[in-house]
Amino acid sequence: MRPRAVVIALVVCVLLAASLARAQTAAVPEGWVVLPVDEYRALREHAFPAAAPAPQPPVDATLTRIDYDLRAEGDTAAGRASLTIDVLRDGWARVQIPAGLMVRDASVDGRRVSIIDGTPPHVLLSRPGRSVLLLDVVVPVAAASGIESFALPPSAAPISRVRLTLPRNGVDLTPGGGFVAEHADASGESRWTIFGRPNAPLALSWKRRVDDRRADLPVRVRARITQLVGLGEDVCQVSAAVRVEILQGLARDVTLQIPMGLVVNQVNGPTVADWESAGGVLRVTLLEPAAAEASFVVVGDARTAREGTVAVPIVRMPSAERETGGVAVDIAGAGEVAAEQARGLDRADPSELGEVVANRESPSMLAFRDRPLAGTDARTLTVRVVRYTPQAVVVANVEEARYRALASEDGRLLIEARYAVRNNQRSFLKATLPPDAMLWSAEVAGRPIQPGLATDGSVLLPLEKGRAGEDAPTFVVELVYFQRVKAWTDRSRARLDLPALDLPVSRTGMELHYSPRFRVEPQPGAFRVDHDPGPTADALRAPQTAISVSLGSAGNAGPKDGLQTLVDRFRNESGGRSIAGLLPVHVEFPNFGLSLFLASELTAETSAPVVELLIKRVAS
Repeated sequence: MRPRAVVIALVVCVLLAASLARAQTAAVPEGWVVLPVDEYRALREHAFPAAAPAPQPPVDATLTRIDYDLRAEGDTAAGRASLTIDVLRDGWARVQIPAGLMVRDASVDGRRVSIIDGTPPHVLLSRPGRSVLLLDVVVPVAAASGIESFALPPSAAPISRVRLTLPRNGVDLTPGGGFVAEHADASGESRWTIFGRPNAPLALSWKRRVDDRRADLPVRVRARITQLVGLGEDVCQVSAAVRVEILQGLARDVTLQIPMGLVVNQVNGPTVADWESAGGVLRVTLLEPAAAEASFVVVGDARTAREGTVAVPIVRMPSAERETGGVAVDIAGAGEVAAEQARGLDRADPSELGEVVANRESPSMLAFRDRPLAGTDARTLTVRVVRYTPQAVVVANVEEARYRALASEDGRLLIEARYAVRNNQRSFLKATLPPDAMLWSAEVAGRPIQPGLATDGSVLLPLEKGRAGEDAPTFVVELVYFQRVKAWTDRSRARLDLPALDLPVSRTGMELHYSPRFRVEPQPGAFRVDHDPGPTADALRAPQTAISVSLGSAGNAGPKDGLQTLVDRFRNESGGRSIAGLLPVHVEFPNFGLSLFLASELTAETSAPVVELLIKRVAS
């Protein structure tokens, strides 16, 4: 149809539609519209957009699976290779054949197809969906020193399976780059099923099986047993590394003698198939008969006395012609070995027993080396364990923590923290201040210090080291810091976060001073309301000798007079001498307003004490 005729037809359609509309609604004015064909098509495409085309797959076809069915005879292995191919696009798709494969014929669904030479060679398929490409292949077999072998080229297929038939029995096959899934001997043939890895060549080699007469010989073994015994408060942990050397025959299992009361929990080793423990005997079954050596680790536990004379459980191998190794005894917790009585053992250094013991060396560990004896000879070890009270071996702890806090209505908080620390071995005390806190002063045992700063922003305070034992002296660590918190309002909740220490705290007391215009109600938590009995630690009861700064008014003296008073006092107390270093400042809290005392016990290390308060305004 010509463009002019199309325009005339559109005009006629518009006039007919206008006449119909005018007949139905008299208010519509008469008229007509003429549109070019190109504009009409553009409007129609906007009103009825075409569907978006489906995304195209990233590849034309993919090789899903490859199966070989080969029979090796003479110097070749011939058979068939089945390639499962999924074609994803319409039209011709190019499918690669594994490079280096010698192909005599190819067919798809009974139709022969041509193989196009290239690097690598390929075939063309035109039908989308799944197809199976059958290839008649020949693989050359190489022979050297009685071993025959061939290699299949790598393939991109995720599943590669080879069914190999050998025309004789008594063959040992070794796969390289895969694993044997099935093996059967029947009618003078050996059939093998091997699976290979994707994108890796699969090499198969086989040789005639040699009769091993070692299976008919009696088993002769030597054993090396190195065990670590940890004596706890009520449980003894035993870890024994067993290494068996086979001198004659084939060992299909290993039998160990375990002491009465020892419960075996695990037997770990690369060659362990199964294990069974009953009647003081542990039988470990191996995956394959061992001709050279076998090794595994036995883990168990037993009930022992907390202190006094303890018989150390020792794992033995009675069938061993010679048994070597050693025993290491470690005391878990607060205690030590006061005396020992050994038979068939000699004292040794823990490093002589190997990595199993040397890597876990501790000051309380004793090591004994086995005398080279037969597995049936007597070998015993008895130790006398002495336990200490927890106070005698404590590394460091905070005997008592005392806080004084002054809270203002506008959200300002001033806190003095004093800790009575007992220390034997620790070098630093790590204190994590609450958020938005600014440290003003730090003091250790009456000496001002410049605190260190950890990577996480915590404060590091150097500690004094006292003598070990119950009489280790305590000293005071003091911090003064300022913190901003939320302003107090009527019927609001206030949260006071205290510093988190990396030491446990036995007792904690906090004296809170606040405005008399509010009533404070502590909420349930770690702290309770109590009367203040005063510090119980001797170090906290000692008087403070550093210069103090009062926050209250000093009569009618102005700021300059108060500063001059401090200077005069400094000169009088120091005798006119200069003092090097930092000067600690003790803040004297004013004795006005209301106060509240809160107490708590047993704060864990790295735990920040928290005080929750309910604030109510007092009606004036």
